[in-house]
Amino acid sequence: MGREEFLFLLTGLKWTVALSAVAFVCGCVAGLMVALLRTSGVAIVERLTAGYIAVFQGTPLLMQLFVVYYGLALIGIQMDAWAAVSVGLTLHASAFLGEIWRGSIEAVPRGQTEAAKALGLGYVSRMKDVVLPQAIRISLPATIGFLVQLIKGTSLASIVGFTELTRAGNIISNQIFQPLTVFGIVGALYFLMCCPLTIYGAHLERRFLTASR
Repeated sequence: MGREEFLFLLTGLKWTVALSAVAFVCGCVAGLMVALLRTSGVAIVERLTAGYIAVFQGTPLLMQLFVVYYGLALIGIQMDAWAAVSVGLTLHASAFLGEIWRGSIEAVPRGQTEAAKALGLGYVSRMKDVVLPQAIRISLPATIGFLVQLIKGTSLASIVGFTELTRAGNIISNQIFQPLTVFGIVGALYFLMCCPLTIYGAHLERRFLTASR
């Protein structure tokens, strides 16, 4: 395990971070839309978004990536591995974040919404200025926890040929025949990414629990 191999692992790490960032940011935008539709009060819209969430929560992420990468090609939509994995992880993240934020929106005390209505605030102002700031605060620990899962989930991108950290480790392992050393380093790199986030999420959870007493 030399310098060149380690630099190749760092290149894979760079793509893991980039893929996680794209999927999380796009998933946040789409997840917010899902959460708002899920709490819209319109029965048909709520049922449709509930179905969307159920599909992505009830099927393996690996299968979802396969469907996006190979399934869309069958209907004439060609995407490279980077685009397909980004879309697949974004859809996956939007469903989970949408449900997390739906629960957070509903956890905001009803009196807050009723007070906003009494002040004559419209739906957009009510959500933007009253409900969402409190819901985001409530959801932060769970959101950070999901980000940790998403970072680890990017390892499945290797199955469609995208060279992120796990695939880079596999390539090097096949070249130098030292799988324990290579994947020990790969695991350490994942740990260095995820552990600080896990600690920060636990800190926020304790902080908000103390503040609510």
